[in-house]
Amino acid sequence: MCGVVGLIGEPKAGQKLYPALFALQHRGQDAAGILSYDFEKSQFHLEKDLGLVEDVFTDERQQRLKGSMALGHTRYSTIGTVDKEDLQPLFLSYPYGIGMIHNGNVTNYDEVVDYLRHRKLRWTFSRNDLEILLHMTAVGLAARKETGSLSENLAASIKELLTHVQGAYSAIGMLADQGMFAFCDANGIRPLLIGRKKNGANYSYCFASEKQVFFGLGYEYWRDMRAGELVLVDKDLQLHSFVLSEKKPKPCMFEWIYFAGSETEWHGRPVYEVRLKLGQILAEECLAQGLDVDVVAPVPDTSRAAACRLAEVLEKPYREVLIKNRYVQRSFIVNQPELRKMMVNLKLSPVESEIRGKKILLVDDSIVRGTTSARIIRLLREAGAEKVYLASTCPPIRHPCFYGIDFPDGESLVAFKKSEADVAKVLEVDGLVYLPLSRLKEGLGLNDFCSACLDGDYPVPVSSENFLKTRHQNIGGDGKSEVPL
Repeated sequence: MCGVVGLIGEPKAGQKLYPALFALQHRGQDAAGILSYDFEKSQFHLEKDLGLVEDVFTDERQQRLKGSMALGHTRYSTIGTVDKEDLQPLFLSYPYGIGMIHNGNVTNYDEVVDYLRHRKLRWTFSRNDLEILLHMTAVGLAARKETGSLSENLAASIKELLTHVQGAYSAIGMLADQGMFAFCDANGIRPLLIGRKKNGANYSYCFASEKQVFFGLGYEYWRDMRAGELVLVDKDLQLHSFVLSEKKPKPCMFEWIYFAGSETEWHGRPVYEVRLKLGQILAEECLAQGLDVDVVAPVPDTSRAAACRLAEVLEKPYREVLIKNRYVQRSFIVNQPELRKMMVNLKLSPVESEIRGKKILLVDDSIVRGTTSARIIRLLREAGAEKVYLASTCPPIRHPCFYGIDFPDGESLVAFKKSEADVAKVLEVDGLVYLPLSRLKEGLGLNDFCSACLDGDYPVPVSSENFLKTRHQNIGGDGKSEVPL
């Protein structure tokens, strides 16, 4: 999972993406990068490095990002390494000069690499699956560059790409002296939104993973990218749209549950509103179980909206019993397990005066591997809680995700092949309430979405054995092994 943003038709576009990337920092904290293009001098400018946005882009680096077209990226590595050669944006010189960023995972990586090497005589230099999207785009454009219009050639190239490359991905690219393009996988599993701002007789355009980017840049949210859609904004700021797939949209439900910022929306469903609704449903489930609760408390920060609504319905006090250290980054997307464990320990501190002698209903957005949930529960007991109940706004996660959320191994999940009672026993809670899978549609306000990690119904077929083999080769070991906070 990553954050992506592209901007065209805006003076100093590269420099303006620096503050915009702060709005996407929660989607990736391993690294950050910006690629800009200066139409007047026909020059690219690239700055990227490991670290947070504010660490990567010094004043000197920002000043180098010249031009009116730019791509920005915050990286959370699930494929590839956190080494510099795998950082985004990536760039190819032929044809045109193509830069690209993406968010998601390619699930047939080895198959596409083999196709590129043996059928197209192209070699990959990184272990980032973005590079094969970049090569596939270049292969298609190079084969067609002598005939047809750019928009038609690009549409035909991306249609081929969608056929060959399986997985969940939303990508933004730019072509030297030509313009900016964006596309989504055939099922539209990963989010990509379009914003625009009046620019004379035309519009300047912005593509981003989340809506709050537009607000920061002074753009209006226009619409979502559709599943399997390609959009090209040419150098004259004319927009061309092609829908290249007829598959049903399958947006990832985990965006609303956990990953997206509360300020954004997708498919017409505001994230904050959805989280309030999930809290409402959880409250009804808690009432049905007859839980005896003194206070309702969130695990900060994602579950706050749900906990607020749950407390309102139960008519119980809402309290912050865990204080988050804001100087410790999001633990779920820290790459090294040992460092992540240390950061979890530093991240949350108990407020003993609000815990001692209380029966606490703790609300979390999800329970993935359970190790952090178990630690928080122990923390509350050590601080004097009489009872600790746990409520999750996400139904039990029993299957791996291969589409960009980092739990590709089913056996690492606490609910894998376990009943809810078994999970409660493992976590040592006095009561456990999951949002029922049967009520998730009601909570999200959507009839169709990707719920593969809940029910094993994968919209894009994937061999877990091949995916895990590739992932272990590319990133090493078991990767991330803690649950989100």
